[in-house]
Amino acid sequence: MSTIGNNQRAMADHVLSMTKRLRQEVPSCLATGIVDMATGMLITYETTESHPAEVLDMLAGATLDLFQGRTVTMIEDIFKERRGVSSAEHYFQEVLVNSTNLTHLFIRNNVNDDVVVVVVCPRSVNIGMLFAAVRRVIREHHGF
Repeated sequence: MSTIGNNQRAMADHVLSMTKRLRQEVPSCLATGIVDMATGMLITYETTESHPAEVLDMLAGATLDLFQGRTVTMIEDIFKERRGVSSAEHYFQEVLVNSTNLTHLFIRNNVNDDVVVVVVCPRSVNIGMLFAAVRRVIREHHGF
């Protein structure tokens, strides 16, 4: 197998491992996934329930809109201009969304900002514990 093939396999194993750890270690975790912002695709997911494929596809698109939608990008550009920042850095790193029954946490990877981790828990989850657990797992899986 080529070096590229080995690197892709290692990356896939790493992503799958992180997804499993999130499901195991995040309190009350119902589902987790990883979205590639460069392609707008859901790389992998793990959930306690089955969901239609079109819902999972929409999750990836919604994640892309949350972090890189037109209005979000405009806000980031204004902040950069006013602060004299010329980097490609994204300001929006974490987004918490509460729906009627669920809490959805979206966090950009701190090494590769084209990767967003999505975690879904019941709305009753302790928000502080949710953030702490997800950040810890991401930090420990820093190589992707």
